[in-house]
Amino acid sequence: MKIATEKWVAGGIAMAVAGLLVAMALGMGRPVQAAPAKVPVPAATGAADLHQPGMRHARVVFAGGCFWGVQGVFQHVKGVQSAVSGYIGGSAADAHYARVSSGTTGHAEAVQVTYDPAQVSYAQLMQVFFSVVHDPTQLNRQGPDHGSQYRSAIYADDAGMRAASLAYIAQLQRSGVFPAPLATRVDGGKAFYVAEGYHQNYLALHPDALYVRINDLPKVEALRQQYPALYRQTPQLMMTVSVR
Repeated sequence: MKIATEKWVAGGIAMAVAGLLVAMALGMGRPVQAAPAKVPVPAATGAADLHQPGMRHARVVFAGGCFWGVQGVFQHVKGVQSAVSGYIGGSAADAHYARVSSGTTGHAEAVQVTYDPAQVSYAQLMQVFFSVVHDPTQLNRQGPDHGSQYRSAIYADDAGMRAASLAYIAQLQRSGVFPAPLATRVDGGKAFYVAEGYHQNYLALHPDALYVRINDLPKVEALRQQYPALYRQTPQLMMTVSVR
């Protein structure tokens, strides 16, 4: 994920030309690479299977590479009330795309997910995150995007959610479903800063963008196929009126 001056395009000359045209049309360019196959993961059990009875609104921040795809997937999950692209881990002064893209701010591109635990459990959200949203074994990168701003992380202010996250990571490690150790961090108490308006609802607004077609739409399709009971056809889009 880079500004238009940096374009990596997978495939031959024809693919490179197509990617350049799309990037110019959108005013932004991002490296393009075929999305890896999505890995089915077991459902959370034991301490990882967190229940939040009586709650109608809960919130967690997931970081898993370019926030376009992360937001796009969670917008298609039933019970998710909002999914907002933004930055977490650094200061307010550095919470701007151009600065975060340098990889030196401490921020990660991330998505704040607000959900109704009566409709979708935290355990189910984690299952989606670790299976179709991203590859949790990649350290400071996702697919074609490189740098600490693309790290795998979960930020939850609730201690119970952090404990469940750590328990699920341990469960996945024991399961052997992934060929390498998971690189996902778990943290809390970090301020989340909403990203610029042009980053919100990006997948829904630009489904024909080459980067989105190759890297992000396969994630939404994997959600539909692997979790049909959680999938909703019409995404829950964010209102961008007040977004900077």
